[in-house]
Amino acid sequence: MNFSKEPFIVDKKLALALVDGRVSEEIEKNLVKRGIRLIKSIECRDTYSEVAYHPDISIFNCGDGKVVVCPNLYDDYKKIFKEYGIEAIKGETFISDKYPGNIAYNVCVVGNNIIHKYEHTDPVIKEYIEKRKMNIINVKQGYSKCSVCVVDDNSIITSDAGIHREVIKHGIDSLLIEPGEIELFGMNYGFIGGCSGMISENEIGFTGNIERHSDYEIINEFLTKRDKKAVSLGKEKLVDLGSIIPLATE
Repeated sequence: MNFSKEPFIVDKKLALALVDGRVSEEIEKNLVKRGIRLIKSIECRDTYSEVAYHPDISIFNCGDGKVVVCPNLYDDYKKIFKEYGIEAIKGETFISDKYPGNIAYNVCVVGNNIIHKYEHTDPVIKEYIEKRKMNIINVKQGYSKCSVCVVDDNSIITSDAGIHREVIKHGIDSLLIEPGEIELFGMNYGFIGGCSGMISENEIGFTGNIERHSDYEIINEFLTKRDKKAVSLGKEKLVDLGSIIPLATE
């Protein structure tokens, strides 16, 4: 296995991913069938239950075998990641119950752009951003990664109009879809970024059946134009599982 170089983009078939510990048996089987080993997330009991297992709430993937982990779960994750040769770096911000107390690690990276409500970004992640001289796209939506499906290093899909408007100003291609139609463990609805992730250099995996989404046709068209294929990992309605986070490729 080779560590993925970018936080949310892979250049080969995915071999190791971090997923929500509550992932369904069907979705898990479909990922494993593709040769993807799974690290299941640990519950963060310091935030509300619907997102407590979401990997993109507790962890930021730096790429190159490094992850920033919230202090709440650092000791547990350090042991787990060590088994795979992944370096866990302790973040400074403790995850707490209510927004914006649980958004510090929910940071989206698209190419050399960072998308987040930057005043709440964890300081350790800010060091990562500054070291790489990344372009900061400051948005109002703190659940930035949840809200963004990363398609390639210059394209995203989102239902958040504010994110859509801001990224376009920075030259990023963005498809704005209707909000809703994505389950989130009893909440009103989840987000497109939280139910997706790259599973190969030309495939975006969706946790559920993407064809059941009313905007499937325009999503599929947007992906096809960028040489990407939508892959449904389940038969049921899409469910927000806090992103499929790529850690290593074949």
